[in-house]
Amino acid sequence: MTTAVVVGGGPNGLAAAVHLAAQGIEVQLLEAADRVGGGLRSSTDLTVPGLVHDHCAAIHPMGAGSPFLSRLGLDRYGLRWRWPEIDCAHPLDHGPAALLYRSLAATAAGLGGDETRWRGLFAGPVADFEQISSELLRPIVHLPRHPLPLAKFGMKAVLPAAALARWFRTPRARALFGGIAAHAFSRLDLPASSAVGLMIAATGHRHGWPVAEGGSQAIATALERVLLDNGGKVETGMRVRSVADLPPADIVLLDLPPRGVLDLFGERIPGRIARALGAYRHGPAAFKVDFAIDGPVPWRDPACRRAGTVHVGGSFTEIAAAERRVVAGQLPEKPFVLVGQQFVADPTRSVGDIHPLYAYAHVPHGYTGDATGAVIAQIERFAPGFREQIVHTVSTTPAHLAERNPNNIGGDIVGGANTARQLLFRPRLSPDPYALGVPGVFLCSAATPPGAGAHGMCGRHAAESALKYLRTSHRSSTRKNTYR
Repeated sequence: MTTAVVVGGGPNGLAAAVHLAAQGIEVQLLEAADRVGGGLRSSTDLTVPGLVHDHCAAIHPMGAGSPFLSRLGLDRYGLRWRWPEIDCAHPLDHGPAALLYRSLAATAAGLGGDETRWRGLFAGPVADFEQISSELLRPIVHLPRHPLPLAKFGMKAVLPAAALARWFRTPRARALFGGIAAHAFSRLDLPASSAVGLMIAATGHRHGWPVAEGGSQAIATALERVLLDNGGKVETGMRVRSVADLPPADIVLLDLPPRGVLDLFGERIPGRIARALGAYRHGPAAFKVDFAIDGPVPWRDPACRRAGTVHVGGSFTEIAAAERRVVAGQLPEKPFVLVGQQFVADPTRSVGDIHPLYAYAHVPHGYTGDATGAVIAQIERFAPGFREQIVHTVSTTPAHLAERNPNNIGGDIVGGANTARQLLFRPRLSPDPYALGVPGVFLCSAATPPGAGAHGMCGRHAAESALKYLRTSHRSSTRKNTYR
């Protein structure tokens, strides 16, 4: 029987393992931590016992909209998506918050003078979402099947977010788009900085911004159960430090950052590929703060209390300035903060009136300071009295994020800097960026297309690349242990 080893049990490692096992391959997944999940892990012992806190990934528009995950029937394995009434709120210092609903019409109607413009920007991508996503959730170097919808989307996506924001007339619409674009952890005045925001917003208007009931761990657990049902094996507490630690197999897939790949296979990887991996850049970091709070957050605008996600950053101009400072290695006085109110959609995460609150600030790569005060101050700015509600606080620095998950180098939780080049060609320019030039060895982490998100598409595509390798290798004896 053909055998495979997958190193790393994050969403992409799990997806790769599931796809291979479904093809009849004997799969062994090795995870260094005590359980699978990577960025999808959750816990109930972080603050107040019983509160469910997500370690990293928390809100999942790309998960609910994933063409790979949606075909697996994960509801049969315990996964339940839960949607808030309002997907995202963006409070402002003056006037009501801007609100993002799953409904494009409802969102546009709430933006006053920008109703027509918001609808005009997203009507096409939402209507053509399946066609566009099938093109974007794969390597950029391919023959497109839907060139016209892709071209229409691409003409907007290549623009700087700052340029696209000027399309809107109102501060509310500009701020709402800016907060979504800031998910890229990038300067908003650079080419293609609109791409991530456009895709996330369009995905939300098509599939919403749900959470996984019981915590993001439920996604990983469901994938693990699918793998086991297909005959795969999972070993936790297995850290692979060298090629000698790998069991014999026909193919190896690595849910690792490029740096980790070089540590394992550097001498075996062809020079041009090794140089590309060595030049791969990681971006700004997250400084995460988990709170236990007594009662809901006292947002000045009550609508924010019904939102699953709240973007705390003020105006578009303020967000853009903060992101520019972060990329330059400086902590802004008022950093962009993402607040997750998962309990709004999923009350099972709370204990009575005590709720878990998730927040992270964008900070410089490798930031070593303490941004806890800045996070609290930003929330308090739009929710006076928040400090008095805090029951318990746990802060996680970029270094701690990297310690928990080696893929989060320097606290980078999106798998690499979202520069224009790396958005298009990650980790290198190639029709098969998953292949590493070592026979039978493939990269499947978020450093490959289509990048960050709990969608599993990086793993699925890497598994397809490995299957193609197996089909074109005529003799199994030429495959066995080729990486040793």
